[in-house]
Amino acid sequence: MAVLPREAVEEAKEYCFDEYKDYVVYRELARMERRGDLREVLSRFAEQEHRHYLFWRRIAGSCEVEVSSRSIFLFKLMRRLLGLTFTLRFLERHESRVVESYRRYLRYLSGSERRELEDIIRDEEEHESSLMGSIDESVVKYLSFIALGLADAIVEITGVHAGFLGATKETIVAGIAGLIVGVSAALSMSGAAYLQAKAEVGGEREDPGKSALVTGLSYITAVAIMALPYFLTRVLALAFAVSVVLGVLIVALFTYYNAVLAEKDFRREVAENLLILFGTAAASYAFGSLIGSVFGLEHIF
Repeated sequence: MAVLPREAVEEAKEYCFDEYKDYVVYRELARMERRGDLREVLSRFAEQEHRHYLFWRRIAGSCEVEVSSRSIFLFKLMRRLLGLTFTLRFLERHESRVVESYRRYLRYLSGSERRELEDIIRDEEEHESSLMGSIDESVVKYLSFIALGLADAIVEITGVHAGFLGATKETIVAGIAGLIVGVSAALSMSGAAYLQAKAEVGGEREDPGKSALVTGLSYITAVAIMALPYFLTRVLALAFAVSVVLGVLIVALFTYYNAVLAEKDFRREVAENLLILFGTAAASYAFGSLIGSVFGLEHIF
């Protein structure tokens, strides 16, 4: 192997550490996995990353490879709370940049080392995606129904609360109205999700009962969270502001989760969702103010 410039050696050390970290994370995730098929997938990931680590260690001459126990713990916690698919997507979220970096590094290598790095690049581009596709998790399968429940609930309940902001000054009235509309809408959405899943043809169908349950529970959860401020304060504007903040947080968290899974641009996705949310709130407030003024509701409640 030819003598590498100093910057190439330092770059190789960084790649060496990154590949070793991924190896350790996959190994530890495999050890904690109960499902045999998923444990096999993770073990194959670990084996692949270990080969990559050995290559970069040879190129760099040496590299520091200590991985903090806190980092391992956080990935294990992520696996428990958010699922294996999300954890792996999160771990590999910079994969495209890594591939480009490896391609640029080819200019430093020749002969067998260059061919080996080309094999590693093919691994990063093809092998991991094929392994990822073999993972089957319910949380991913029913993600569209969770999204349906959360998104519809947040937009609709924000609209209801914004409408009452212009029609009444009583927080309890707005809170109860939100709950009534929310629970009713949750039942309706559950029925729609059931029929949608039942009507699917071809491919791997989702269970209609689970689809309805997931949609309804996600809807009711969002409704309950956003209605809570109306029962904790008598200041309607404050209750609405806190409710909207909670809605924005739910939207942002779920959008990030979905963006990682689907490998989409988080900022664009969350901007679109928030635009819909605030647009609905503004239109509902204007309509509620009009109705309240015409019928004198602010003097009734």
